[in-house]
Amino acid sequence: MKFKLRSSFKTIPDQVQAIQKLVKGVMDNKKYQVLLGVTGSGKTFTMANVIEKLQRPTLIISHNKTLAAQLYQELRDFFPENAVSYFVSYYDFYQPEAYIPSTDTYIEKDSDINELIDKLRLAATANLLTRSDTIVVASVSCIYNIGSPIEYGHFVFEFSKGMKINREQIIDRLIDLQYERGDFGFHRGTFRVRGDTIDIFPAYQDEGIRIELGKDRIEEAKYINPVSGEEISNFQHPSCNFTLYPAKHFMTDPSKNKDVFSQIHCDLEKQVAKLTKKGKELEAHRLKQRVTYDLEMIQEVGYVKGIENYSRYFDGRAPGDAPYSLLDYFTHPYGKDWLVIVDESHMTFPQIRGMYAGDLSRKQTLVDYGFRLPAAIDNRPLKFDEFMRRIPNFIATSATPDEWELSMAKDSAKKANVSYNDISYNGVVEQLLRPTGIPDPVVEIRPTKNQVADAIEEIKKQTAKKQRTLVTTLTKRTAEDLSAYLAEQGLKVHYLHSDVKTLDRTDILDDLRAGKYDVLVGINLLREGLDLPEVSLVAILDADKEGFLRSDVTLIQTMGRAARHVEGRVIMYADVITGSMRRALSEVERRRAYQLAMNKKYHITPRSIEKPIREKLIEKDEEPKYSWMFGGKPSVYDTLPDLDMEALTPMEKNRLVRTLKTEMRLAAQDLNFELAAQVRDKIKEIETNL
Repeated sequence: MKFKLRSSFKTIPDQVQAIQKLVKGVMDNKKYQVLLGVTGSGKTFTMANVIEKLQRPTLIISHNKTLAAQLYQELRDFFPENAVSYFVSYYDFYQPEAYIPSTDTYIEKDSDINELIDKLRLAATANLLTRSDTIVVASVSCIYNIGSPIEYGHFVFEFSKGMKINREQIIDRLIDLQYERGDFGFHRGTFRVRGDTIDIFPAYQDEGIRIELGKDRIEEAKYINPVSGEEISNFQHPSCNFTLYPAKHFMTDPSKNKDVFSQIHCDLEKQVAKLTKKGKELEAHRLKQRVTYDLEMIQEVGYVKGIENYSRYFDGRAPGDAPYSLLDYFTHPYGKDWLVIVDESHMTFPQIRGMYAGDLSRKQTLVDYGFRLPAAIDNRPLKFDEFMRRIPNFIATSATPDEWELSMAKDSAKKANVSYNDISYNGVVEQLLRPTGIPDPVVEIRPTKNQVADAIEEIKKQTAKKQRTLVTTLTKRTAEDLSAYLAEQGLKVHYLHSDVKTLDRTDILDDLRAGKYDVLVGINLLREGLDLPEVSLVAILDADKEGFLRSDVTLIQTMGRAARHVEGRVIMYADVITGSMRRALSEVERRRAYQLAMNKKYHITPRSIEKPIREKLIEKDEEPKYSWMFGGKPSVYDTLPDLDMEALTPMEKNRLVRTLKTEMRLAAQDLNFELAAQVRDKIKEIETNL
């Protein structure tokens, strides 16, 4: 199957040259490239075109779940006929196992697995092993251990109509694949048996499978609706095999277990002796008790909570070897013929670099105090050098790439000796032209003396034109105090910083766009995804205070917030021109000049972006978003403030918890993980008081 891009958008010349250069670079074995694209230039559309032209399975890595969800939805629309998958951490709530020696506090692993995300993760790996037209949009969780693709691919159940097999053999095979028998509860990862009919709900898809048996033979195999049981479709052809993949990523081969258990017992004895020699008898006893119990559980049922801590043994890895991750599910079937795109690379690469050290510190403490065998340390994320060795290439996309990405791209270009149309190509592709024609904003520098009074006058001018303003400060306290002062001056204002709840932040941004506020005061308004077409002025207070919040990268991104309005402009309040300011101003002016030149060349008339204000996540005065699931009644989560929790009986609280769990799953199904997390916290609060 081939990638087929479907879109009403047309590529503009700047995108065309970027697509051609990136494709040529990959085809000429250039390992590392950078797409330097300004905000609003259509980087995602460019990458979709690159994927279609290269026809390679693609991994796209983003630095947070929310942005990954946005990319997943966009690419799913671009490639409706292809397998677009979403792979992020599947926990709505996750508390890793840990031990704090100073207070002798052991924290048991606690998690709330999101069923939908688990399905999407399993679907991603199943797609990779069966379809070459697969795109996986992932967070940095893609570098964590998920078990061997060889073992996962080995544990499959292939069947077809007419296949000779009896009921007991099918049941045994399903249990081997970690499917649970649930005759009274049919959900993902379970199967049920009714006479000679076996219904299976694969862990990675929305349809169920019904197998109807005759005399030691499959007479019929069909897809069914898992809720109603109604037939959706028969398998296309009698000779067509259906491949059922496991319900979990971590699988163990019983034929190898004997040797594995012997090795674990041997390592257990060594570690117990080591702890005892150090005078840690309690830790030695604790370790022996825990590991013995885990091994008994694995022998009996093939699985135990925390089995990933023994994955090194079952994978056949030596101590210190890198774990299997999602990257291996690309490498195993495709070798080096796949593509890696790192979105917002200036944020994503540092995250990948930092994962290993934090995990090692926590695991080493568990090992030292007898909670885990040393092998648990090998259940870890990849080190950065291991990650780089496993990817065949990368295309880093960012409006402000770090020097590391740029240097890697330039060095790679030299080695590959790549040129484009007889012009030397240094590995950095620039996409500086916005389809809207809007240039980067005009920047003006004013002294810091009376900067607040001056800013107020400018804000009032913008308000008179029904335009919005952003003001950036250096501290939370300053943002709050300035907001209060602006309100006293008759302006509609709100502040925005990390102490404001996530859901409230999105509502505040929507209210700014709708005109409820004239101005927003914050500290770090450069967050990716901050799309405010109504903002025409960005005022940066104390711009000459060098630091993270006034670095050249931060300044460029902050100024970019005014690049979605035809009258966009920036005022920097500074008494000196710092190095960061000079570099930022130079880059913005270069981008502005390029856009204006291209507008003249292609006769483009700049126009402001028109973008509808999205539906609020929670409407207090209107019918909630998810109320259709409850017969049009108000969402239970929304009505909680009106309930007297003390007056509810335990039975009523249990009923309330069940309803809230339904709403939590609905929110997660809509990829609204912030709301799902909030509902989850309320569930835990109610359960604590039961």
